[in-house]
Amino acid sequence: MNAPAIKNYLSLVKFSHTIFALPFAAIGFTMGIIKTSYTIDYTMGIKVLLCMVFARTAAMSFNRWADAKYDALNPRTAVREVPSGVISSSAAITFTLFNCLMFVATTWFINPLCFYLSFVALAVVLGYSYTKRFTALCHLVLGVGLSLAPIGAYLAVTGQFNLEPLFISFAVLCWVSGFDIIYALQDEQFDKSNQLYSIPSVFGTKKALTISNALHVASSAFLLLAGINGSYGWIFFTGWIFFSGLLIYQHTLVKPGDLSKVNIAFFTTNGIASLMFAIFTIVDLLIRN
Repeated sequence: MNAPAIKNYLSLVKFSHTIFALPFAAIGFTMGIIKTSYTIDYTMGIKVLLCMVFARTAAMSFNRWADAKYDALNPRTAVREVPSGVISSSAAITFTLFNCLMFVATTWFINPLCFYLSFVALAVVLGYSYTKRFTALCHLVLGVGLSLAPIGAYLAVTGQFNLEPLFISFAVLCWVSGFDIIYALQDEQFDKSNQLYSIPSVFGTKKALTISNALHVASSAFLLLAGINGSYGWIFFTGWIFFSGLLIYQHTLVKPGDLSKVNIAFFTTNGIASLMFAIFTIVDLLIRN
């Protein structure tokens, strides 16, 4: 595969958007090491990273394949790789299947629990692509998919469930659902005219922003609960303040009638928020232990 082809596939799956979930996976991984006094195994870290990349790549390429018909009709998305013909439909689904197989195979080398749950994880992240056909709760399904990152990384290290990483996962669920609603504002009218469901197309822009705001309040609250439950220190709570502040900031960027800053709110603000929070949390974990 030559350089232009690689670039096309990276664009197909929006590889840069990995910044959303990867920092939270790093939190789950570090939490698992600290909580179980697990000897740091860099090969395990590589396996977790590969799982993240394979699962997310499979989900994104499948989404582009499943939505190709609608993407071709939408002026905003018609330039995407599959509807524009840069990557064929068959190549996209083949790429999806390859990444699914690699994801499952990698979990096999982690532990039995991760292997068995890998099929559930794929059902969620792939199934999301069809939810917009029948429910406005599609944003929450996307949130569930990304929320598997911290608990999945924790399970990879420990092989057992724990309440603390679940608080982080619930926070990710609400955070992702909230910013996905903001992103979906761009397609409100298109979704309505094509019988597609989303919070904006069902409730309108103003109510959608209110729902997004409520989800982000819940996300901040879950992170606060995680900090209290885990007896974190001031470094964690400093990160929590930064994260919560950036959530507030993104809601000042998008207003009914003015969606010009949606991309800044969606990518830049959330990317910085996840990375900063992860750094503060991991440093807090390492210093206290």
